[in-house]
Amino acid sequence: MDLEGTIAIVTGASRGVGAATARALGAAGVRVACAARSTDAQPQSTPGTLDETVEQIRSAGGEAIAVPTNLAVESEVSAMVATTVATYGEVDILINNAAITFPGDLDLSMKRHELTFAVNLWAPLQAIRDVAPSMRERGSGSILNVSSVAALNYFPGLMSYGASKIALEHFTIDCAAQLKPFGVAVNTFRIDIPVASEGFIANAPDLDHSDWEPSSVAAEGILWMLRQPSSYTGNNVGMAALRDSQGIMKSQARKSQQPMPETVTENPMRLTD
Repeated sequence: MDLEGTIAIVTGASRGVGAATARALGAAGVRVACAARSTDAQPQSTPGTLDETVEQIRSAGGEAIAVPTNLAVESEVSAMVATTVATYGEVDILINNAAITFPGDLDLSMKRHELTFAVNLWAPLQAIRDVAPSMRERGSGSILNVSSVAALNYFPGLMSYGASKIALEHFTIDCAAQLKPFGVAVNTFRIDIPVASEGFIANAPDLDHSDWEPSSVAAEGILWMLRQPSSYTGNNVGMAALRDSQGIMKSQARKSQQPMPETVTENPMRLTD
């Protein structure tokens, strides 16, 4: 897909990989609807707001709007898409990046398990349902779900987070099969290289982050996937595999990285022509 002149929604765009991706899209000539809860008027404890991301895009010569959205509320997810369409006319790209996690496994309250799935799984599904009809009608579009190494590995305290991410990867396969005949690509970008986003640093402040990549490295991989033809669909691809196979996302970490747990980096069920 030629990105220049397209319209994208990026969830979780107030900080981290979402903000870095929104900035990279803006620099590529994409009009970006930045969605998240954090705004200057209602900031959260973790640094970063939608207003800051939008201002950074505009200051660099790009075009963007802030769409404050609580992704745990179905009607707000649909309103996010409707606001983007009302402003820019359509949605060419949907990036389901936002995610939350609460430390805990079996002892975690059901309310928090449910909230994790609401944001990490049901919100992406609702957003896909909202953008798919127009994409099908126009015969083009790209949907990218952002997953995690936790989808394929056990990490203590990440029971619902990991489960929501592997379910999201299955949604990628299923949605890709349904939308491929209409020229719409659906893929997963799995973060399986440590990325020093504000959220991860806030959750693990005592770790040595010097061998973690900046969020801009992940954003580079996301844009590479978006630029592929519509036949490139149904892929659940890890950062490490993409780096090795395409020679992109060169390390910008301050020191050499230690390998993360071995994962399945290519989904054997991915669609082919």
